[in-house]
Amino acid sequence: VQLQASGGGLVQAGGSLRLSCAASGRAFYKYNMAWFRQAPGKDRLFVAAITERGDTTYYADSVKGRFTISRDNAKNMVYLQMDSLKLEDTADYYCAADTLGRGGSSQGRYDYWGQGTLVTVSS
Repeated sequence: VQLQASGGGLVQAGGSLRLSCAASGRAFYKYNMAWFRQAPGKDRLFVAAITERGDTTYYADSVKGRFTISRDNAKNMVYLQMDSLKLEDTADYYCAADTLGRGGSSQGRYDYWGQGTLVTVSS
């Protein structure tokens, strides 16, 4: 499974950005998917996750109500819509796939990772 994240960039506080993650393979519809982020000098943390069919989503408390994860299984895509961005949202954002049906917010449950896409929120 190969994952390609895109959509990062520079945005002002209060603004919006949409990240995309393209996945290879024919079994995408079987994978739980998630976004994690890593701020400079800090650990990588969970942001949001979505189950195989997209019927259940999970969010970190820090982004709840501002970020929305979604997926399009027909296109092998997962998205992260980020609204009301704050300075503390600045980070490298990574998409991850769980091909073993574990899911959740723990990094160890995800066995494939894309490269990061940098989001910088300015004041």
